[in-house]
Amino acid sequence: MLKSITKTLLGAAFIVGAAAPHAFAETTLNALFMAQAAYSEADVRAMTDAFTKANPDIKVNLEFVPYEGLHDKTVLAQGSGGGYDVVLFDVIWPAEYATNNVLADVTPRITDDMKKGVLPGAWTTVDYDGKSYGMPWILDTKYLFYNKEILEKAGIKAPPKTWAELNEQAKAIKDKGILATPIAWSWSQAEAAICDYTTLVSAYGGAFLKDGKPAFTEGGGLDALKYMVDSYTSGVTNPNSKEFLEEDVRNVFQNGEAAFALNWTYMYNMANAGKDSKVAGKVGVVPAPGVEGKSEVSAVNGSMGLGITSTSKHQDEAWKYIVHMTSQETQNAYAKLSLPIWASSYDDPAVTAGQEEMIAAAKLSLAAMYPRPTTPKYQELSTALQQAIQEALLGQATPEDALKSAAENSGL
Repeated sequence: MLKSITKTLLGAAFIVGAAAPHAFAETTLNALFMAQAAYSEADVRAMTDAFTKANPDIKVNLEFVPYEGLHDKTVLAQGSGGGYDVVLFDVIWPAEYATNNVLADVTPRITDDMKKGVLPGAWTTVDYDGKSYGMPWILDTKYLFYNKEILEKAGIKAPPKTWAELNEQAKAIKDKGILATPIAWSWSQAEAAICDYTTLVSAYGGAFLKDGKPAFTEGGGLDALKYMVDSYTSGVTNPNSKEFLEEDVRNVFQNGEAAFALNWTYMYNMANAGKDSKVAGKVGVVPAPGVEGKSEVSAVNGSMGLGITSTSKHQDEAWKYIVHMTSQETQNAYAKLSLPIWASSYDDPAVTAGQEEMIAAAKLSLAAMYPRPTTPKYQELSTALQQAIQEALLGQATPEDALKSAAENSGL
């Protein structure tokens, strides 16, 4: 009898023990995001709450750091044996992260619907060496903004479609005494200048690397820097551009001191509807121009993706979370904050309402986004190019010599 009772109790314990993990198991994911730009912390929390309600067996711990801390936090966590399951990463990091096994290769997880539905240019955010290391999430590129009132005063009927035409229109505005320096750029010795340079490299059909070695010293890479120097020395570009970052460009433009400016998406609403803007209601936006015979538009990839760390012990659940965060439904709901990665979203009235002009530009620009140099040594190369741009602008070196020096100092 005792033996029978014991067997029964053991059997019950076994059943409960076997059932308990299934009934009560909860996977906890740790996710790292940035506390600035595009989606706010509150937005990310709201998106995550929607995910955990639909997946009550998964809990997500969110951590937010400034953009400047994102890279180091991710890499240091890997070195200490893990910590994060999902991380936000900049478009300039996949080469380094792939080479150093920071992110998991998710190529097999990407479905045909994802491949077909996402804008082609967006994939350059997460791809390296034929593999995908996440899903694109925050889409951004630089656009050409223009002051409609100034163009009208100068008798210009439409914004420029080529970079040569931009200089012609700026010269007309300058010659008529409307503005002394009509164009504003962010050419400070920082990553901002590389984004402007990349836009021009894409327009001129250039390449940063060929077979892993610098290729920007000739062709489109050289033409791009020559254009920057010509624009600067001809007087149509604000001379302070060599010290400007994006916020400086925005302030100059929205004070009515520039007819044209290259900047990210965020400037549209801030300059066209912001309380401190003197040009509210007068802001136009088009894709960055092309070069006759080479390109229709030009665009730099300033986007970010969501990836799974290679040390994550919950990679299936992490992917499920990434799929939710990057889904068309989630992105459409927050489209006023950051434009969706999904091509068909741009034909959805709920997404486009109130930002038709921005959307029209984005449809062309986001599909044409060009990556900055794809290399594990990106930081070293970027620093060398920043210095080359400054030297050429200041006349300390010819564009040819400045780029040759950058190639020598690039670490490649």
